[in-house]
Amino acid sequence: MDFLPFTRPDIDEATIAAVGEVLRSGWITTGPKSRQLEAELSAHVGGRPVRVVASATAALEMALQLAGVGPGDEVITCPLSWVATANVILKVGAKPVFVDADRASRNIDLDLAERAITPRTRAIIPVDLAGLPVDRDRLYDIAKRHRLRVIEDAAQSMGANWRGRRIGSFGDLVSFSFHANKNMTSGEGGCLVLNDEDEARLFEKLRLQGVTRHADGGMDVDVLGGKANMTDIAAAIGLGQLPRLEGFNARRRELAALYFRHFDRELACELPLEDMAQSNWHMFQPLLPLDRMSMDRGEFIARMKDLGIGVGVHYPAMHLFTLFREMGFQPGDFPVAEDIGRRTVTLPLFPAMADADVERVCAAVSGVLKPVLSV
Repeated sequence: MDFLPFTRPDIDEATIAAVGEVLRSGWITTGPKSRQLEAELSAHVGGRPVRVVASATAALEMALQLAGVGPGDEVITCPLSWVATANVILKVGAKPVFVDADRASRNIDLDLAERAITPRTRAIIPVDLAGLPVDRDRLYDIAKRHRLRVIEDAAQSMGANWRGRRIGSFGDLVSFSFHANKNMTSGEGGCLVLNDEDEARLFEKLRLQGVTRHADGGMDVDVLGGKANMTDIAAAIGLGQLPRLEGFNARRRELAALYFRHFDRELACELPLEDMAQSNWHMFQPLLPLDRMSMDRGEFIARMKDLGIGVGVHYPAMHLFTLFREMGFQPGDFPVAEDIGRRTVTLPLFPAMADADVERVCAAVSGVLKPVLSV
């Protein structure tokens, strides 16, 4: 039986041909395809300015720069995320202030976030874990009352919505990822949704060395920029993916519903929140009942691999990494995030899966866990 990975991008022949056309054109770095992708992404989010970059990490870092965040400032986020979410805070010289996750949603606990605000707090970075949106009403109420910028780490929630409003079509600065494992991909890449054209022009300078070019061939540099522009090769992939995003997400919701239908509830795993209206179901992640198992998570992953099924881990609680331990964070600081990060596994979920694949995964999970569960 073929190996079933936990994710796989779906690239059609038309997109492959489009990449070939870009390669033959002689213009392979940032150019017309990148501008076209920006225009189509802008239409996707209701006309707001959008600029593409080489990664969502770069988008987050430059969003912090746009927001004026720097040394001496604090930025609130949750440790249950990919480490990039906190790394970018450190990159601009600010201090990450972690608060624990909410048990039900596994997203940032906004009550704790509000309690963590100090006179030095400049921004909040919420993360839509597995594509389930953070409560935008509560988030922006907090931000407005405390005069904070919001930089949405929506890396995993492309095409998701909050109460019928598409993520990115409202709010402050919103970063999406187009990494190979995301709901739509450009191979590597991402974008930032901005508030107005002034922000967009500054962002354009930040992503390419701070350069402003003049009509006479001259140029100037008036801000410290970096190198994060997207290539037209990547943009061509993104252009092939965006029109298919709605269909991709609809299929993901169908597959997630099948997981809920076929998953053996006697296994004592904690399943994610069953949101079929707002989440884009970027991942399906049960929490293993490790305290009742006679094997650890690594052994579970290995046994599933032996059965031809790939399993990921997204994510360990990042404050337990050496980098953050050296900053003073300790085990026990954020018990909910630590528990979720210790027990989470990511099961296969991608649009090309067949219904039978979900049944196969659920049967394999039962077959691995039942013999090792204590009564």
